[in-house]
Amino acid sequence: SECRWDGQFLLNCSFTRISTIPEDFSQIAVTADLSYNNIKTFVCSDGRNEEWMLKHLNLSNNLISELTLTTCTNLPILETLNLSGNAIHTLTLDMPTPGHGSKKYSIVDRLLPALKVLSVERNNLNSVPRGLGLLQSLQTVHMSSNAIQQIDPKDFQNCSQLKDIDLRNNKITKIHPDAFRDLNKLQVVVDLRENALTIPLPQILVSLNFFQLEVYLSKNAW
Repeated sequence: SECRWDGQFLLNCSFTRISTIPEDFSQIAVTADLSYNNIKTFVCSDGRNEEWMLKHLNLSNNLISELTLTTCTNLPILETLNLSGNAIHTLTLDMPTPGHGSKKYSIVDRLLPALKVLSVERNNLNSVPRGLGLLQSLQTVHMSSNAIQQIDPKDFQNCSQLKDIDLRNNKITKIHPDAFRDLNKLQVVVDLRENALTIPLPQILVSLNFFQLEVYLSKNAW
């Protein structure tokens, strides 16, 4: 079947068996549903730097294994990005530090400035993607059902707007005591259920605001 376009807001290509993004992908669509297809790669910018009006992009349940978001300068108002149910083992959000006088990587400063929700559930990640802090508006990150093994102190560095973190059903055995220390706006959930935690947690949670926060820890290895 073919993609369906309502002429104004919604582009629906779900269950159409496409393997690539349609060439006539509308730049004026607000919501694009490309879920349940055979897409293996997704490249945000085509080099023309023409800005899209997308606020919601659904790429869930495809065949994507690697994805680089550092080129997504043409999605200035994207608010939700759903990548769940793929085979992603590498999600690149940051770039190498440029040398003196180089502007080669300045483009990263504009990385998805409006993104609030990032869903990467049911993939093959074995660590938290580096550079989440570059997503300055990020409020919710869903990474359940991956193969993440530990949470390092810089994994959520500079994620000052984060309110909700879902790490359920991973293989987490270690969490650095400072991993969540600067996340002052956490107020919904830190979900660590169904992991492999064996260590005591007071030193990890002591800096969090228990009056606002829900922390789920059941089905670990204690």
